[in-house]
Amino acid sequence: MSKVFEPNREYAKQARIKNMCEYKELRLQSEEDYIGFWDKLAKEKVEWFEPYHTVLDESGAPFYKWFVGGKLNVTHQCIGRHLKTRKNKAALIWEGEDGSRRIITYLLLYYRVNRMANLLKNKFGIKKGDRVILYMPMIPEAMFAMLACAKIGAIHSVVFGGFSAEALRDRIIDSEAKLVITADGAFRRGTPYLLKPMVDKALEQEGCEFCNQVLVVRRNFEHIDIVEGRDFIYNDLIVHESQHCEPEVMDSEDPLFLLYTSGSTGKPKGVQHNSAGYIMWAQYTMEHVFNVTENDTFWCTADVGWITGHSYIVYGPLAMGATTVMYEGVPQYPNMGRWWNMIEELRVNQFYTAPTAIRLLHKTGADEPSKYDLSSLKVLGTVGEPIDPDAWHWYHQEIGGGRCPIIDTWWQTETGGHMIAPLPGATPIKPGSATFPLPGIMAEITDEEGNIMPAGEKGLLCIVKPWPSMIRNIWGDPDRFVSSYFSQCKKDGKPVYFSGDGAMYDDDGYIIITGRTDDVINVSGHRMGTAEIEAAVVHHEQIAEAAVVGCPDPIKGETVFVYAVVNDGVKSDELKVSLNKLLVKEIGPIAKADHVLIVPGLPKTRSGKVMRRLLRNIAKKEPITQDISTLEEPEIIDTIQELYNKQMKS
Repeated sequence: MSKVFEPNREYAKQARIKNMCEYKELRLQSEEDYIGFWDKLAKEKVEWFEPYHTVLDESGAPFYKWFVGGKLNVTHQCIGRHLKTRKNKAALIWEGEDGSRRIITYLLLYYRVNRMANLLKNKFGIKKGDRVILYMPMIPEAMFAMLACAKIGAIHSVVFGGFSAEALRDRIIDSEAKLVITADGAFRRGTPYLLKPMVDKALEQEGCEFCNQVLVVRRNFEHIDIVEGRDFIYNDLIVHESQHCEPEVMDSEDPLFLLYTSGSTGKPKGVQHNSAGYIMWAQYTMEHVFNVTENDTFWCTADVGWITGHSYIVYGPLAMGATTVMYEGVPQYPNMGRWWNMIEELRVNQFYTAPTAIRLLHKTGADEPSKYDLSSLKVLGTVGEPIDPDAWHWYHQEIGGGRCPIIDTWWQTETGGHMIAPLPGATPIKPGSATFPLPGIMAEITDEEGNIMPAGEKGLLCIVKPWPSMIRNIWGDPDRFVSSYFSQCKKDGKPVYFSGDGAMYDDDGYIIITGRTDDVINVSGHRMGTAEIEAAVVHHEQIAEAAVVGCPDPIKGETVFVYAVVNDGVKSDELKVSLNKLLVKEIGPIAKADHVLIVPGLPKTRSGKVMRRLLRNIAKKEPITQDISTLEEPEIIDTIQELYNKQMKS
């Protein structure tokens, strides 16, 4: 059993939820009076223009409606209402990879957003309900554009700046966007790169003829082609717009944004989030999960092209009036101490990043943190995937000085905000566990009929009651919405939200995420999550990083295939023997790997996510049809395929 790390008692005195008794009391309140719990929260957190008359309308389930009849504006919630008390407070601290820095107060942010909102209306004719694609680098103007859309009631859809022209095209077509906002380019690893040519290429393709307006922010001032009558320069136009703009009055259930998730097959899914429930939960989780207070500086290292950047760089921090940090570049430039230097200089108090980044910095710069003063840190967070124990302990000890709780958060693009996470002043933490559902979130591990799984047995992670920040629809495809999320699991005979993740309870009721249910290897009838096997593999002292996939086997059905990034001088045959001894010890004989391939690196997106389905294609000898231009190093796929072919022949 994992060691339990108790909350720091002195820190807990300052936390909003100070102990497990308070947590359990909130849980009990939400269970006994579910509607009353959310009603109280909505009245406390949101500054309504007009009050709602119904907390939850379930009549069209699973197309739930929250806070029906309420009127608000999300940008007013994030900026306008703070001007009375926080106008001179830093809202955003932005740092470019080249070291440039911009500090933007709430008043200045208010003016910048208003100018852009007026520009969208006056120059491009954008109005309530129109869709606007943002294909942006990590610069303040990306935030301005998101908030400007919300101010006038337009629906923004941010497309990650690492996506290809084809991926961008698909999202423009599906959303029927009226305008694309982009930048000439940005900087990465000290080198300028271009974004605008990708927009040009996307709009040249069949199906995009209707989108004939592009707004370009000059960031790195590289040469770009300008299409007369279609392309306009933000820097030239924005100075002519008024800095005053009245917010559009929005209904609680009016769409706020679309965020597309891509699968291995089929067109991308436009996850639709609506206004009131989303912003309320983003604010609440900022306050309670990270325990951010008035003078804290909060840094989430995600990209605004992902839901984490939406909820925990832009909307959540600003809704509660916090200071949020945005960084343009990579953690290794110009050296492995870049992030730690920023924490020292900005006196960051809460730091939120991905396990992939933690493992990278641990493996390649383990001694770097000791060179910096990280004493300002109060809370550390992780997001995106389960964190393995080795990375957890390094993060806890070397970054947090052994004093900072690590908030291992489980949630999804579709959930809008955190669902399962420890509370820093209350929850005893076990490395590798997201711990317990947040108050109000009815998460259960069940079978397909809704029966709760006993401790130690894997089941399906479901949310058995609706919650305010939940996905409202897949844009333009309600049938797909129902089939994707409400067709597999039931509770008391009624369909409930299935996350797509497997999980299990430990003996103390802690929730352990075992990975996507489609990332399960079935060896001779024994189902194992790839995340579980990977957690054991990275314990091997000669393996720096690894990815595990299933490989077809005529006898077993499937077998374990390990891609391993190793230390210099390690031989494949020797590694396989020692690794299998470890797997037998950690999991059992059923987890032994039939295939171990040493590779120089793993295929990752620019946000650090390992694209395991590409590795699965290689292991299954399937053609790779997925766009790989979104990878940090697309050429790694050819290298891995060559190594695979060579090993299969030997």
